[in-house]
Amino acid sequence: MKIATWNVNSAKARLPLITDWLRAESPDVALLQEIKCETAAFPRAAFEELGYHVTPVGQKSYNGVAFLSKAPHEDVLARLPGEPEDEQARYVEATVAGVRVASLYLPNGNPLGTEKFAYKLRWMDRLHAHARSLLAQEIPFVLGGDYNIIPEPRDVFDPVAFAGDALFQPESRAKFRALLNLGLTEAYRALHDDDHAYTFWDYQAGCWPRDLGLRIDHFLLSPQAADRLVECRIDRRPRGAEKASDHTPVLLELRDGSDIS
Repeated sequence: MKIATWNVNSAKARLPLITDWLRAESPDVALLQEIKCETAAFPRAAFEELGYHVTPVGQKSYNGVAFLSKAPHEDVLARLPGEPEDEQARYVEATVAGVRVASLYLPNGNPLGTEKFAYKLRWMDRLHAHARSLLAQEIPFVLGGDYNIIPEPRDVFDPVAFAGDALFQPESRAKFRALLNLGLTEAYRALHDDDHAYTFWDYQAGCWPRDLGLRIDHFLLSPQAADRLVECRIDRRPRGAEKASDHTPVLLELRDGSDIS
């Protein structure tokens, strides 16, 4: 199974780029973040024409996630449990081909000292609790998306410059480690030990041509999914395209369950 995650920074604005990439890479599952449209306004027909079953979870102008899969997906969860009054569209989860998969858009949290950072930390606590409940089911699951977390200093071009940023705070990084300490595997780092492995480059200050990036888009795998891990790679090419998103896709490959002895 090939799974892709991509913060597209507006599904409508990026539609030709997204569909061209899906046509070329043909992932079995595609997880999109920041679709930036209401659910009913998501351009689902363009993805259905490529053979995908489509579940968007959107809101007007901001946030929004989508779940695309070639095989039908079922048991859709369109909200992260734990805060019923939270109306931000940041999470969708479903089962496809026996694997539970989530597309998540974790809050940015900036500026520090505001409700936005407190919300980020609460959201991470909710994700931790939900991951625990999934682990208790002893099933293969994948939590993919834009985590808005820089896990380590080598995952940012200038750690000192980001010392005051919510993406690199000790509290938020500790909560990310707490997810790993549950027994989840961070797929990219399980296979690669390189520096400058970025997934995001700001539009400002020539960050892309100067390779001033961050690694903030991740796949976390349950033990049952990690046993099937084949590859996780970053495709930098779409970031260099005209009218690109500021993020680029990350691709995960899992063996079929029948291949595990």
